[in-house]
This record gives sequence, structure tokens and C-alpha cells, in this order.
Amino acid sequence: MFDTTLYDEKFAHALAHLDEELKKIRTGRAHASQLDGVVVEAYGAKMPLNQVANVTAPEAQLLVITPFDPSNIAAITTAIRENQALGFNPSDDGRVVRVPVPALTEERRKALVKQAHEKAEEARIALRTIRQDAIKEARRLKDAKELSEDDTKRIETAFDDEIGKHNAAVDDKLKAKEQDILTI
Repeated sequence: MFDTTLYDEKFAHALAHLDEELKKIRTGRAHASQLDGVVVEAYGAKMPLNQVANVTAPEAQLLVITPFDPSNIAAITTAIRENQALGFNPSDDGRVVRVPVPALTEERRKALVKQAHEKAEEARIALRTIRQDAIKEARRLKDAKELSEDDTKRIETAFDDEIGKHNAAVDDKLKAKEQDILTI
């Protein structure tokens, strides 16, 4: 018989990845995960920001970064400033780095919505690829006489239904994020 658990896990992983990608798109409110993609040059190696500092959002428009080692403050400030996708201008006082999160302009909001749509489309492509892999495997088993024609059709129909459900979940996540971005 055909085991679908591997593909179910892949579907769940694709949706979880979409959630993580959507979290990175800022909505005008400070959120610690906005800096997840920042890589800092520390101790002679490139390290993720969360491994060299603690990131908090004490206010709606401010991120505060407390480095574990104060000698890394300049590197943290530089890494955030150099990441053009974020558009942040951090400042430090020798102990902590403060990153004011500016209010979003209408133009920037539309660009962020477009970015969210791109992430959703990437997720849909990933879901379709997983479906194609599953159907290819089912057809391979049919050709090897391990599955009947009816079982293969049943599997294809089941995966089509799964894709429909997961695409609806992608659409729901996208609508929620779009609403979040456009809300002033």
C-alpha cells in the first residue's frame, strides 16, 4: 500500500515555512523575529543575531538588542544597517542597540503586500512539487505492479483534495498577513 505520511509531513513543513517567511515581513509593529535573517560577524565567524544577542520588543515601535558580549555592539549595529531589506537605522549607547521601527508608508505597505504574495506563491509551488512527487511515486509503484490502477487513481484524487485544502490554508494565511500589513 502507498504510505502518505511522508508527503503529509512535507505539506505541513511547507506551510510552516510559509508562516516563518510571513513573520519576517514587517507590519509596522516591532517584532523580535524581524531580525531573524540578520547575520553578525562575531568571534571571527558569521553568526545569526539570536546567537550573539537577546532581541526584545518593549514598545510597539522599538526593538532593543542586548548583546551577550558588549564588544559585539558595533558588529550588530553594522549588520542591521547593512541589511537593506529591513530599512532600519539602529543606534547604540554602549550597552544596548535600539532599533526604531518607522511607520510604514502606503507605498511601502503595497510593496510588503506584494512580497507576501510572492511568499505565498512560493508555498503553492512547493505544495505542487510535493504533490507531483507523490503522484510520480504512485505511478512508479503501479508500473512495478505493486499498486492497482484504481489505487493509483484514488491516491491522485486524495492528493488533489489535499492540495485544495493546503492552498486554502495558504490563502487564509496570506489574507491575514495582508490585513495585518494594510491596517494602520
